[in-house]
Amino acid sequence: MTPRSCMILAAGFVRRMGALAADRPKPLIEVAGRPMIEHAPAQARDVGAAPIAVNGHSRADRPAAYLTALKDVSFLNETPEILESGGGDRNALPVLGEGPIWCLNSDAVRRGENALRLLAAGWRPGAMGGLSLLVPRDRAVRRQGGGDFALSETGNITPDRTGLVWTGAQMLDGTEFDDTPSGPFSIWAIWRKLMVRGRMFGAIYRGFWADMGHPGGIPMAEAMLERCDAV
Repeated sequence: MTPRSCMILAAGFVRRMGALAADRPKPLIEVAGRPMIEHAPAQARDVGAAPIAVNGHSRADRPAAYLTALKDVSFLNETPEILESGGGDRNALPVLGEGPIWCLNSDAVRRGENALRLLAAGWRPGAMGGLSLLVPRDRAVRRQGGGDFALSETGNITPDRTGLVWTGAQMLDGTEFDDTPSGPFSIWAIWRKLMVRGRMFGAIYRGFWADMGHPGGIPMAEAMLERCDAV
């Protein structure tokens, strides 16, 4: 089942970026010749996603102006407080519409098949409330830290620091947010609920993944992308 809409999470602080963010907000730091914020919308366009929503918080005026110029992206400025990963998704639902939605972290990049296409191919309506794309640790380029999830024979996932790494790409049933608060909350609140009900699943990504959300991750992401034309 193919969703229509895509949420891109770009709201955050710039503390991890150090000097790279001295003269620009994190989303506008260049990675592989274009601003970081352009990579995820390019992947969404490739699968025909519409609408595409992007959130922002710290120094949001410049990313807002940049994305507004792209015409096909709606920018959601989270002010005065950041809504976190779950609250950001919930806040975007009036823009995204009904049905399952794609969600991407803006500071993660993959080399290989389009992550959103793989998620849509693996989605089972009714059985699934969430489907996260995971990568083996040997394909997580210079991963800092351990894994995130274990994947069972049935495809369900549970937290596991020795397991697979979440790529920052997922599909979610929008109705799972119906009983959530309107303020800040982590996406883990949704994930835990789905895990208890047996509705949280994972799929393996056979390409490579890099975290470009810290200064050391940018050259590694660029080197990874140079080996393949991918977003």
